[in-house]
Amino acid sequence: MTGLTVILLLVVLATAVATGARRWRLPAPSLLVIAGLVVGLIPWVPEVRLPPHVISVLVLPPLLYASAGEISVRDLRSVWRPVTGLVFGLVLASAVAVGYVARAITPLTIATAFILGAVLASTDPVAVTALGRRLSLPPRVQAMVQAESLFNDATSLVLYKVAVATAVSGSAITVSGTVEQFLILAGGGALIGAAVAAVVTLIRRRTEDPVLETVIALVTPYASYVIAEDSHASGVTAVIVSGVVLGSTGHKLGNAPVRLQVHAVYDTVTFLLESVVFALIGLELPSAVRHLAHDEHGWPLWVPVIAFTVLAIRLLWIFPLSALIHYRHGEGDSRLSWRVPAVLSWAGTRGVMPLAAALSIPLVTDTGAPLPHRALVLTLTTGTVALTVVFQGFTLASVVRRSGIALEPEHTAREEARTRRRIAHTALEELKQLGDLDELAELGAAAEAAVKQARRDLEARIHQAEDAHYSDPDARPADAYREIRRTLIGIEAAELQRLYEANMISNATRRRIQRELDLEETSLRARD
Repeated sequence: MTGLTVILLLVVLATAVATGARRWRLPAPSLLVIAGLVVGLIPWVPEVRLPPHVISVLVLPPLLYASAGEISVRDLRSVWRPVTGLVFGLVLASAVAVGYVARAITPLTIATAFILGAVLASTDPVAVTALGRRLSLPPRVQAMVQAESLFNDATSLVLYKVAVATAVSGSAITVSGTVEQFLILAGGGALIGAAVAAVVTLIRRRTEDPVLETVIALVTPYASYVIAEDSHASGVTAVIVSGVVLGSTGHKLGNAPVRLQVHAVYDTVTFLLESVVFALIGLELPSAVRHLAHDEHGWPLWVPVIAFTVLAIRLLWIFPLSALIHYRHGEGDSRLSWRVPAVLSWAGTRGVMPLAAALSIPLVTDTGAPLPHRALVLTLTTGTVALTVVFQGFTLASVVRRSGIALEPEHTAREEARTRRRIAHTALEELKQLGDLDELAELGAAAEAAVKQARRDLEARIHQAEDAHYSDPDARPADAYREIRRTLIGIEAAELQRLYEANMISNATRRRIQRELDLEETSLRARD
């Protein structure tokens, strides 16, 4: 069996497992890792060696871009203070703690132990987003979890590059050099990501070709990553920044059919890549174990210790940080809740990013000698990632449920109903101002009937939002009605955006209702 055959079979297996996970409401990443591990343990399955660029260049950019597109600039502004403490302080503390523990219990040198700490220092946006989609977390908590996982990569990447440089060349670490490298990586990546987003925005505003816009959307994360890496900046940061910017302005780019097609294509790509990459994490572990030296076979004991260290340092950092924020906001008289810190701590899974970093560790030092314990670093990384994704993935829902912070389905339904009623009222008020039919003369003789039909439709929408009872719509008048209804959809979309910018609805509600409006507008266009 060739490696290509294994990959094709893995795609089929991963797709089947992910589909089953959705049907059974189980965490897909956790099941996929287990499936990959089982396949990797089968004796007749050939070893699959992943070149570093396969994950870092081909797989990561679209997954990071899709994850970044799900968080809005408004939500980022509301959580930037606690996220900053996690992005810098927690990443550094995690790297130091993991490195110290690894040096104490494994044969790793100080340099390679620091590499392991840097690799495992940050949470993974792909894993966090994939697990978070199943949970109805409050918008602020969801924003903190996603924002931390997106923006802590720059910090861990600087630590990783410093650790690798130390291990490969034996050079000394300086604070000034580390700060300079961080500014180049993070700052340069952010600037390049913003520039790519600006160029893409200009292009997409000037075209309504669905195929062209879909190609542009697919190429954007790769362009951000490659340009940033070639400029010696952080490609990961560039992809994330471009994703956040374009995700927040996506409702203004293109028309409804284009937006629906782009979302459909990206949903397909994301589903396929996530399914395969989590299965590859499980598949990589048996392969990495086969290359261990004789003094490195204690990894089954070391992996749980390192995974526990990662979780423990996260708990020890987040709870005091939460208490500090609690008291700084003048809430010292109220009781500090454990619920949000517990969920934030448990949601910090590792995933694709640490695996990509571990695979890119150099094989040799500057002297040409093999880098000591590289296989062990890869094994410990893969084992820790697999353990956190499986263990925390299967238990995260229980933690959220016991914490009581998850939004009830009724809460989401009420918010959506209020929003639909509000935007329908706005459109109805605008329609009532069209009482002078001279303004509609260009629509022909059917204008009066079309206005009445549109009014009845909006009034029915208001009653539906109040009663949650939906009935089949009446037959639509032809051209006149479609023209008026498209105008009203634009009014509803503008009101929807206004409610969101006024912080009256969540980003998830805005995205769902905007998709409904896009679907209706696309249906009207198809009848022209």
